[in-house]
Amino acid sequence: MNDLRFRLADDADLTALVRLRDDAARWMIAGGVTDQWQPGQLDEDHFRRTIAGGGEVWVAEAGGRLAGAWELWWEDEDAWGSQPPVAGYVHRLMVDRGNTEPGAGLLLLRAAEHRVAEAGRTFARLDCLAGNARLNAYYLRAGYRVVGHKAGKPQPNGAPKSFTLLEKELGGRPSD
Repeated sequence: MNDLRFRLADDADLTALVRLRDDAARWMIAGGVTDQWQPGQLDEDHFRRTIAGGGEVWVAEAGGRLAGAWELWWEDEDAWGSQPPVAGYVHRLMVDRGNTEPGAGLLLLRAAEHRVAEAGRTFARLDCLAGNARLNAYYLRAGYRVVGHKAGKPQPNGAPKSFTLLEKELGGRPSD
């Protein structure tokens, strides 16, 4: 996984991002997580709006192929309310399980943290479906801590859900 390269997504990536998201949703469902992501839930317009709205969509490539992606937002009022500009909000962290090795998700998460720190912000924040114990534990092992809960957060093309709010102080080195 040392050959991962990160870059901002552009319009040429939209179809691949939708495929990656749908594949991640199918993987979750196959693993018993049926109430989080659904195939077909997000389309190219979702990623286009994220980029146009001031967020960033990052892709990771390995060997010239898409290996993963994530969204980075500079505010997230639906989950976190109005906040001072001290954090970056990581969303939709996903890997291509057929094109990555174990540990790729953590490498993508570290790259997102690095980008947040590079922007001069001191916290990486994310929210995780409250009932997804496995994913919550993953983020805790990655150095995040639970700082709250949000009930009834609006979902794209779906009913509101409850989330655990997690954050990580980045300190001097984003990969700490």
